[in-house]
Amino acid sequence: MGFFDALLGRSTPKKANLDDLFALPPAVLTLEAATGMRPTGTAAVAFREVEGGAFAQVEQESRALIAKDPDCTVRQENDGFGYTWQVISEAQANTSNLVTNVHAVNSSLENQGFGPMLLCSALYLADAEGTRAALIYLYKRGTFYPFVQTGPHRRDTALEIQIRGIVSGELTVEPDLSKWSPVWDAPGMTGQ
Repeated sequence: MGFFDALLGRSTPKKANLDDLFALPPAVLTLEAATGMRPTGTAAVAFREVEGGAFAQVEQESRALIAKDPDCTVRQENDGFGYTWQVISEAQANTSNLVTNVHAVNSSLENQGFGPMLLCSALYLADAEGTRAALIYLYKRGTFYPFVQTGPHRRDTALEIQIRGIVSGELTVEPDLSKWSPVWDAPGMTGQ
């Protein structure tokens, strides 16, 4: 941070550290114990697609890597907002396995110079009543936040704040609530 940034109260956001994703499994256990929310077996990586053979090759390589895992499947979806989601499903809902595969997708894109195209990664959870939540990792900020969609363009901010309190000891939670962007109907959010 420079002198003028300090003087004007600007700060430099934390850079992404993909290894932060490996804090998710213990955070999910803590969340499950406190709320009953369990992993759904689905996670996803969202990125802005770029035209060109190099990007297509990296996408294909990451899908092929995940496809080697007999417990995982991977599909690609466009969300209508200009982002592509690689959606990973794990038959046993094994959070560690999901996180490893999400890390592989992010790393593949980052290592080939496509890091700026990464938007976020999401790990999905649900409780016995069917309430669905996501723990979102913001690539550009290197932080997490919870998102709970309760209907078409409706969210449960009270539950999001509760989840923040539960996982904040294990995850670097985004302090700026205005950065907690909704991921309306994201693949995995609606049970698909």
